[in-house]
Amino acid sequence: MQRQGLIVDDDASVCQMVGKVLTAVGLEAVALTRSSEAPGLLNEGKFEMVFLDLHMAPPDGIELARQIRHSRWNRATPIILISDDPRPSAMSIGFEAGASFFLYKPIDRNRLLKLIQSTQGTMEYGRRRTRRVALQSKVRLRCGAVVLEGETVDVSLSGILVKAGHTLAMGSPVQVSLDLSPRMEPIVGVGSVVRVLGGNQMGIQLDRLAIAESEKLQEFLLPLIPSE
Repeated sequence: MQRQGLIVDDDASVCQMVGKVLTAVGLEAVALTRSSEAPGLLNEGKFEMVFLDLHMAPPDGIELARQIRHSRWNRATPIILISDDPRPSAMSIGFEAGASFFLYKPIDRNRLLKLIQSTQGTMEYGRRRTRRVALQSKVRLRCGAVVLEGETVDVSLSGILVKAGHTLAMGSPVQVSLDLSPRMEPIVGVGSVVRVLGGNQMGIQLDRLAIAESEKLQEFLLPLIPSE
């Protein structure tokens, strides 16, 4: 049986566009414009990846993502949430529900193609969002009047582990400027300290990245995240 990708979006033009790209990389596209039909399909068989519109008639993309993460066949399937919601809180809720990546409207075909090609055939992709990549990059943290210069120990799509001269208190909000590569502008956003290790390492959750910053981080990390 040909490998399939599922698209659930109440906009038929989005289904058509994503479907064409899936077909181009050798997947059979199964498209639904009524989200109520999705649970049945998801319980019947395995999909290589699933695209869900964030905002649609119940069940919406968040609810479907939760169902998928508790399903029999697609628990580890990559979930890409399609969104036109620019709020960082929407991204946080989506990741908590089990989304692997976000794809923002209007959809850029080249970015979509790169996303599909980078993840195709990776059975562990469902856990990639929190998969850490050992990476030493300069990072600048600001908490009020305190500024820390440090270096990342590892980086994931949802956070960074930072080594610095000293640490901040748990729960501290921080402004982050992350230099991943000399070929790109720093990734900037707001996060919070979620763990402290010893006297010089902090886990920073990147919970308030703008759309453009999130996309830059996704595109940089995707080729570096190992498959198993």
